[in-house]
Amino acid sequence: MENDNKLRNWLTDMNLDHPLVIAGPCSAETEEQVLNIAHQLKDSDATVMRAGIWKPRTRPGNFEGVGAIGLEWLKKAKEETGLMIATEVANKTHVDLALKADVDVLWIGARSTVSPFIVQEIAEALEGTDKIVLVKNPVNPDLALWLGGVERLYNANIKNLGVIHRGFSTYEKIKYRNNPEWQIAIDLQNQFPDLPILVDPSHIAGKRDLVFDICQTALDLNYDGMIVETHHNPDKAWSDAAQQITPDFLKQMTIDLRIRQKEGAEEFNKKLNVLRSKIDIIDNQIVDFLGKRMSVADDIGELKKENNVAILQPERWNSVLNRLTEEGEKNHLSKDFVERLTKAIHEESIAHQHKIISQ
Repeated sequence: MENDNKLRNWLTDMNLDHPLVIAGPCSAETEEQVLNIAHQLKDSDATVMRAGIWKPRTRPGNFEGVGAIGLEWLKKAKEETGLMIATEVANKTHVDLALKADVDVLWIGARSTVSPFIVQEIAEALEGTDKIVLVKNPVNPDLALWLGGVERLYNANIKNLGVIHRGFSTYEKIKYRNNPEWQIAIDLQNQFPDLPILVDPSHIAGKRDLVFDICQTALDLNYDGMIVETHHNPDKAWSDAAQQITPDFLKQMTIDLRIRQKEGAEEFNKKLNVLRSKIDIIDNQIVDFLGKRMSVADDIGELKKENNVAILQPERWNSVLNRLTEEGEKNHLSKDFVERLTKAIHEESIAHQHKIISQ
């Protein structure tokens, strides 16, 4: 698959004067609930109403969706409001039922994207469809796996494609439910700048008070829109209650979000180029310093080899991490960033020493 501006045709054809908004409950619960939310979304920026019909849960026994009956509720919502409708599909049966219900947008969830077998099954079931098909990033931070899912659909002659950035699972405790790992989505955009990309702030955030800031960050990074979990009574939702917002919150949020220009005026561009030149110089210095640091790590590796000493020294590592975290705070760097950077440097240092000791 190669980048082509035709990848944007389905989004361009919507002729929107604002970012695409897909909104609706995490799960369809009752017909009344679906219709209630749909009518509240009708007068918002939402173009598409979403609702989970089949819910893949981490452990059995939790609410796993109402099943096919929910498609009838979505169809009714579409008829009454004119909104397009969307739902997640995870196998051929889901696809067949969704197509029969004339669902406009289908998305492949993170747990499905992680399996090429599942994506291939879905691609074959959708072959040649003119429906919009969106691929969420896999649960683990693997750009090749994410793009591989899109390519399987593309090879099945599905042209109306896009991706959803919903963050990545992490064993570390951070303020988000899923680590956004923005750089992975940026790398995807660099490879396929015309492939529409939406943010899923609900699953990145895990709590509603972070949704706005995540949406703004995504728009600042030239995302094409958002898919937001929206419920008329979020605290009573049957699934993911903490991360859902109300339709009224959504309406105000789309008013408050700032849409950035992709390019500025000539004077702006001149000033920007000067600042970027400064960054380039500093970046080169950073890489140079890291090279010098690894050279010292090599010397340490030689010394440990000569004295038959283990590579990892936990007390030293904890001391370095604590010291650099404190230094980072003094330089207005977030603790999370400093920890990730320090761990990356430490891993490279360990790799250098391991190579030397193994020789």
